[in-house]
Amino acid sequence: MSLPASPTVVLVHGAFADASGYAPVIRELKAAGIRAIAPAVPNRSLLGDSAYIASVVRAIPGPVVLVGHSYGGAVITVAGTEDNVQALVYLAGYALEEGESLGELQGRFPDSDLAGALVYTPFPIEGSTETGTDVSVEAERFAEVFAADVDPELAAVLAVSQRPLAAAAFGEAAPAAAWRTKPSWGVVATSDRTINPEVERYGYERAGMTIVEVDSSHLVMLSQPQRVAELIQEAVRTTADATAH
Repeated sequence: MSLPASPTVVLVHGAFADASGYAPVIRELKAAGIRAIAPAVPNRSLLGDSAYIASVVRAIPGPVVLVGHSYGGAVITVAGTEDNVQALVYLAGYALEEGESLGELQGRFPDSDLAGALVYTPFPIEGSTETGTDVSVEAERFAEVFAADVDPELAAVLAVSQRPLAAAAFGEAAPAAAWRTKPSWGVVATSDRTINPEVERYGYERAGMTIVEVDSSHLVMLSQPQRVAELIQEAVRTTADATAH
């Protein structure tokens, strides 16, 4: 059976957020007739999260465009090696090199304001007497660090409904870098106070991506959903054209 010409867009969220953050982008894509899904990422480990997203991708018949925001960028870097992934789109995200961890990439540049706003909370690990550590953002500082240009009422809700990231994910090395073999696009959020924009720019330039710079907070898919949707549509069109030929 031949692959559908139009790819499915899989939207991968990052740390301190969940799939609902893509709601405005999903509405834009649906209006353009593009299939999109936004799975819930466990945010427990880079390898485990990537394996989960890879399983979601494998279950989709036909080509896929993978979109990753923030930590989700690291996830799609690994999961994007699946055969039916045709393109990658990074939104204020981490584009890791093979063998590189989040901590290593971030450590090359000055800390953002996020470093001073993190909260560390122990959580039980099933089947173990040891505990893990969850990382989240101080609710009182969430808006200024994470969502400065998002509606304040929405930012207040997001601040108390965070999906934390297990600290272990920061030290895990990416076993692969899908951008080496897949066309990729990257959005630099130039007013980002969560990830230093230089971290985003460096990763994208190293990967040879098509780069777009947007004056936005870290939550670019909420503050600039039309611009994000336009870039995803560009990736979809490019992929569909390549598949057709």
